[in-house]
Amino acid sequence: MSRFESIDIPRLRWFAAVAEQLHFARAAQSLGIARQRLSRTIIELEEELGTKLFVPGAQPTQLTTDGEELLVAARELIANAPEPEPVAPGEGERLRVGFVPGVTVTKWDRIWRERFPEIPVEMIPVPMREQDAALRDGRVDMCFVRLPIDRDGISAIPLYRELPVVVVPKDHPLSVFDQVSMAELTEERMQDAADLDEAAMTMELVAAVSGAAIVPHSIARLHSRKDLVYRTMTGVPETEIVLAWPDEQTTELVEEFVGVVRGRSARSSRSPSGQEAAKPRRAAGPGKKPAAGAKKSAGGAKKPAGAKAKSAGAVKKPGKRRGK
Repeated sequence: MSRFESIDIPRLRWFAAVAEQLHFARAAQSLGIARQRLSRTIIELEEELGTKLFVPGAQPTQLTTDGEELLVAARELIANAPEPEPVAPGEGERLRVGFVPGVTVTKWDRIWRERFPEIPVEMIPVPMREQDAALRDGRVDMCFVRLPIDRDGISAIPLYRELPVVVVPKDHPLSVFDQVSMAELTEERMQDAADLDEAAMTMELVAAVSGAAIVPHSIARLHSRKDLVYRTMTGVPETEIVLAWPDEQTTELVEEFVGVVRGRSARSSRSPSGQEAAKPRRAAGPGKKPAAGAKKSAGGAKKPAGAKAKSAGAVKKPGKRRGK
């Protein structure tokens, strides 16, 4: 039995893709997976076999002797394996992110596409009345929601709070103020603005009957009109926007997107891809081949980092005295 037969076929296919193309990014794109995930799989495979499959630091990518041996075996094992079930269009690795009205996702969408160009991200508008259902019925992997939501089985990270504003006609007496209190609205004809999915109609009613409506700042900005103005409210609770996802769906892609939203760098140790970059390589265990190109130091001992060799009999030069 070949020592490679214990390796599952999917990992052999991933290794073969890199070994044949000698380019991690192109191989990842052809496989429809994240480059970071492919790199991590190769590292784990090297650790499992106790040898290097690719020459460390080589540009362009090069196979080691063991890597060439595995490629020959992989081709044979893959050829004799059952054909994988075809993946339907759109069922590859991807991320679906929902967002409710008022949330602007342009920045996070752009950063994701720059950082993970091989993994599609789909930004899906979600009505506020359906934000809870969208998370639980699998319509989206995660969603920018406006609290409150049912937190049972849901993970969430807070993002920001929104000031409430009152929307009034442009020529309304309250339009001259920078801030408005609830006491100043006691005589106003208030429009029901609880359903933020119908905010456009609410603004239409405010303009038509010269009333007023209280909505989050982003909603007023989203549905701004030339005949209406909005002013900051005092004494009214703020609304909070969070990024939420089902607990059992905390995948690596979800964690990566959380890192993007929180402003982490591509190499942050708190993101899966950053952990991969910072992960130390384990030395080959007993009975395993040493890494390709590895050299043994004289006597088998390794110098501590930063240690400086001293010549025999060297005497430390005294420092100069200052002052007297």
